[in-house]
Amino acid sequence: MPKTLKHSISSDYLNAARLLSPKKKRKRIVAYVESYDDIAFWRDILNDFENDERYFEVMLPSSSRNLVHGKKSVLLQSLQSSQLGENLIACVDSDYDFLMQGASESSRKINGSPYVLQTYCYAIENYWCYAGSLHEVCVQATLNDHKIFDFERFLREYSEAVYPLFLWNIFFYRCNDVRTFPMKRFNEATALKIVAIKTPQQALGKLRNVVERELDYWKRRFPEYVEQVEKQKEQLQDLGLTPENTYLFMQGHHVLDNVVMKLLTPVCTQLRREQEERIKRKSVHAQQLNNELTGYEHSALPVEVVLRKNVEYKELFLFRWILEDLYNIFP
Repeated sequence: MPKTLKHSISSDYLNAARLLSPKKKRKRIVAYVESYDDIAFWRDILNDFENDERYFEVMLPSSSRNLVHGKKSVLLQSLQSSQLGENLIACVDSDYDFLMQGASESSRKINGSPYVLQTYCYAIENYWCYAGSLHEVCVQATLNDHKIFDFERFLREYSEAVYPLFLWNIFFYRCNDVRTFPMKRFNEATALKIVAIKTPQQALGKLRNVVERELDYWKRRFPEYVEQVEKQKEQLQDLGLTPENTYLFMQGHHVLDNVVMKLLTPVCTQLRREQEERIKRKSVHAQQLNNELTGYEHSALPVEVVLRKNVEYKELFLFRWILEDLYNIFP
């Protein structure tokens, strides 16, 4: 083979290889998060902000020698880094820090840095519990699309019932006083016991009675604060909190365990029972019945698993605020 022809083939090959290879390596941006559950939540969001120039790696801010997780660890390691913004962002639960608007050191750090992203609602669990998505959660868990419970109405009325007491709880936190009215006491007063899905108003009635007693206690103990507590309403509304959506700003684990699961468990139990009864009615012999029930059991999922994979919250205005923050950083 002539040298000139061999050289030509070699040059063509190299030119083609250069065209196929990326012009520059994509920049890696680390996103620190608080826990393992947060990795999936923020990964799903950041996927839409990757392009030919950048990609994200979502991780816990811990080494193999130190498995300390949580918000403090994220803020400590990210805010002290000189690479925050350029190569590093922090993604955290807001807790009460968003509503506190700088009243504490943690709140100032979170609300003061554009590279610290927050959930705006209390935590990712509140997104999982978004009322508008809970029927779909039941459908996915039970494979039964029969709507037997109005989650949106119940959580709206639940929120309206606890809202006045929530104002007192957040008031003390905004005063940097976490001892007078601790979150534990608020959670105890706002937990649901048993919810009968056919008569949910009974559970709400009991809740209102407990809340009224608590409100009376705080008003009698601190009459000088009554007006200040009421004055918070307008500012908190500007931050997204209304009487109808209080459950989004309460402690996420509390809402998940002591409110929403108290609804989902009996609803999904009833929906599974309906499906099993339907299978029994339509089966013509024992073998078919056994096969159908076995197939149904294998296809249905635990509601807790489905809830953790729930992404129907993306229509929430709080979620859109997260996206706006990301667009400002990564246009």
